[in-house]
Amino acid sequence: MTSIKTEQSADHWKGYEKLIFRFLFIYFLLQTIPLDWRYYRGIFSINWLDLKYGDIFFISRYFPSFSTTGSFTEWFIIAIVAAIGTVLWTIREKKEANYDVLHYWLRTILRYRLAIGVIGYGFLKFFPLQAPFPSISNLNTNYGDFTDWKLFSLSLGVVPNYESFLGAVELLAGFLLFFRRTASVGALIILVFTGNVFMSNLAYGGGEYVYSLYLISLALFIFAYDAGRIYRLIALGKPTHPNLFHPSFLGWQAKARIVVKVLLVFFFVAVYGFKTYEGFKYDPYQFPKQDGLADAAGIYNVKEFKINNEIHPYSASDSIRWKDVVFEKWATISIRSKRPVILDSINYEQIVSRDVDRNYELSGSGGRHYYSYKVDTLKHVLFLENKNKNYRNEKLTLNFSRPDSVSIVLSGVNENKDSIYVLLEKLDKKYPIKLGRRGRLKL
Repeated sequence: MTSIKTEQSADHWKGYEKLIFRFLFIYFLLQTIPLDWRYYRGIFSINWLDLKYGDIFFISRYFPSFSTTGSFTEWFIIAIVAAIGTVLWTIREKKEANYDVLHYWLRTILRYRLAIGVIGYGFLKFFPLQAPFPSISNLNTNYGDFTDWKLFSLSLGVVPNYESFLGAVELLAGFLLFFRRTASVGALIILVFTGNVFMSNLAYGGGEYVYSLYLISLALFIFAYDAGRIYRLIALGKPTHPNLFHPSFLGWQAKARIVVKVLLVFFFVAVYGFKTYEGFKYDPYQFPKQDGLADAAGIYNVKEFKINNEIHPYSASDSIRWKDVVFEKWATISIRSKRPVILDSINYEQIVSRDVDRNYELSGSGGRHYYSYKVDTLKHVLFLENKNKNYRNEKLTLNFSRPDSVSIVLSGVNENKDSIYVLLEKLDKKYPIKLGRRGRLKL
């Protein structure tokens, strides 16, 4: 049994306030309680004996959507359903509910939902995973070949300490939300922080503007609980009484409340934090984990290029000839040429386990074609497959040889079934951004 202690009578709610609350109660429950069968399909597909940080991130990121990324259309539909529910509630309500109790429970649900949501992203930033340091290919791509959002992400990736600071802010706000007395402070931090994220998504064409506004809407409701009192105290300088309403749980309910809170905090803070750190050390999710060709990482000048035994000398306007080739540390090769690139511009957060699905390096990047590859070390053959979803049927089979430590010779069949021969020469290129402000670059 739950005993409620309060210095306010149950009838302090005005009629219009009750009507608004009924709508918000139904609306936010529909926004937070998972009703999407795809979400439960994802939950049941998790290997709980081998839990990954991506699994916990998936759990934390739920919000109602009928499409992959979600849109404001879902909000409109939910609002219509909530409005209908409000009318039915108003008509059928015979014995008036205790709106203080209902408000407490709704605010509790939203506090925990919001805390889990911001912590889900907080650890990805605290251990700089969300925006990693640019790849060699990214460092050798023209500025104008990037989308606005990719430039934003790359700019964040070159300052990992700042990214970690942003993650720490989200973690602090999320942790404060777990406790009723500090929830308004946590919500205020999120309004400022996630408000900036929302504006950044709009300004740079990011794909998370719907989800960021979703988190802001939850924070607004939570902060509204104390907003009037804060304004009266700080802005007007008038005496302000705290809201003394709080539930007192008796018997098994008190123990169950503590157990549930401890389990949630343990899972989404301790377990998720450890798993994310483990992922940061051994399996960053933005780049593939399969090792590339040994001792090949770097950028290579195309010294000689032949198609069907016909030499193509260097020409800035030649759409066939390769200009340079990058071998990453992982199993990705990128080729720069004049051949147009249909951009893969997926820019919402997703953590995937298969290398072929890890597209951060090419997402929002033009000027280069990116290939995942497998190596047959016995026969010295590379099997390339274009990673861009718009060119998934494009495959190359190339023999390779390494006549010396700086040269790689590729020969075989390209995506058009033409014979190809390429002589690559590794460039000893230095990157000032890697050296840092105190690094020395000798010209």
